[in-house]
Amino acid sequence: MAQDIFERLKQDHDKHRELIDAIKQTSGDSDDRKSLFTQFKTDAMAHAAAEEETLYVAMMADTEIRQDAQHSVKEHAELGMLFVEIDEMDMGSSAWLNKFNKLAEEYTHHIDEEEEEKFPKAREELGEDKAVALTAEFEQRKPEEIQRVKDKADVPEIKKAIEEEEGA
Repeated sequence: MAQDIFERLKQDHDKHRELIDAIKQTSGDSDDRKSLFTQFKTDAMAHAAAEEETLYVAMMADTEIRQDAQHSVKEHAELGMLFVEIDEMDMGSSAWLNKFNKLAEEYTHHIDEEEEEKFPKAREELGEDKAVALTAEFEQRKPEEIQRVKDKADVPEIKKAIEEEEGA
């Protein structure tokens, strides 16, 4: 049987958990920390965007699971802001480590919640055929989103949102 979107997304989540653990083993402004954080940020942000454009679009169209998708999209925005803030900090500072630990905790909570609550409900609601079809869409979108992250295409909008939140 073909892989469904939920299995595919969990593969990324497992990779992200490994990257978080690896980053926590680094110290200071090291090349390892820079490389691992860049990998994590790039893949996690691209994953979130591709997930929104495939799975969450399908979930938004279904009134039974629309709120789950809206909740997750909101969390993606909050995580995106943390990534941008951390990216601009001195990696060797305790402030960077504190902010990274906050991101790691919130990100892990988010993906655990998706896997334990949102995905089972969405799998049941969307059905197997749709779940398998969404995998192909995700695989097509993700490389495009990786390039957008590398190009920092969304950073101006994220910075604007951060400024608006701070001014509120």
